[in-house]
Amino acid sequence: MIRKILLTGSVLATMGAMAAVAPAQAEDITACLITKTDTNPFFVKMKEGATAKADELGITLKSYAGKIDGDHESQVAAIETCIADGAKGILLTASDTKAIVDSVKQARDAGILVIALDTPLEPIDAADATFATDNFKAGELIGQWAAATLGDAAADAKIAMLDLAVSQPSVGVLRDQGFLTGFGIDVKDVNKWGDEDDPRIVGNDVTAGNEEGGRTAMENLLTKDPTINVVYTINEPAAAGAYEALKAVGRENDVLIVSVDGGCPGVENVKDGVIGATSQQYPLLMASLGIEAIKAWADSGAKPEPTEGKNFFDTGVSLVTDKPAPGVESIDTKEGMDKCWG
Repeated sequence: MIRKILLTGSVLATMGAMAAVAPAQAEDITACLITKTDTNPFFVKMKEGATAKADELGITLKSYAGKIDGDHESQVAAIETCIADGAKGILLTASDTKAIVDSVKQARDAGILVIALDTPLEPIDAADATFATDNFKAGELIGQWAAATLGDAAADAKIAMLDLAVSQPSVGVLRDQGFLTGFGIDVKDVNKWGDEDDPRIVGNDVTAGNEEGGRTAMENLLTKDPTINVVYTINEPAAAGAYEALKAVGRENDVLIVSVDGGCPGVENVKDGVIGATSQQYPLLMASLGIEAIKAWADSGAKPEPTEGKNFFDTGVSLVTDKPAPGVESIDTKEGMDKCWG
């Protein structure tokens, strides 16, 4: 809130009454966090990071989430509420990265800073800024690791692609296409998944990013080809479901599963051999940086700058595995547990 401060004392005597604009006080700043769900450990940790930083800076934080991953309408309603409440900024992980753009524009037109967390909007500049893992790089790392681990056998792999949603939000496309690129497969149009014609790809199915969805998708693709030996998964809950489906048919020990997230349960699954490797991202950092950016916007109107050479602020990614592969940089599960979340 802009306040007028009257100058007093000798300055007042020599210069007359004056007013100056001061930055918004922290207690006047309201921020919103809108995530895909409030149950996925990734978003739980994101909320934790935003809450801690808001408390530190004296900002009032209001949190909203979809009922399930893909619940676009609940996110639209949350943005409308934030606009009505006069929020200074919104941190958003969009379920539908295209359909949400109109609502984001309404918020920005109302003077609200909108920062996409984890999941870039389409187009990416529909938000004022994006704080995210390089999701293409995250996928590329697990693709490179899988190909290097298989060695010559990669030429004859049978790959199941367990994606997020049929709407193909950007985070799902980037991870999928990154994995295939890392594995050495031509991705055709990098802006969508499913148009590849490489015979090693058995097929794509969607998981909604949860364990039940991962199990069902894995069952569906095993029906299509029971010889699948590589499984890409959008995240670690989906990977856990895929493992259960493979275990049910006695295939849990001869299929390579890779994933993205780096939550503590996922890293534990890498340690236990459920997942071969996962790309670890840092949701707490995304959210805490987002709150700091909202404070800066409220104080001075400054918007965050992207990482040099990129169109978003890169919050980092590390490949976690206990079976390092030649030419692929990684950390082990001990270090992964030190950095994990959830």
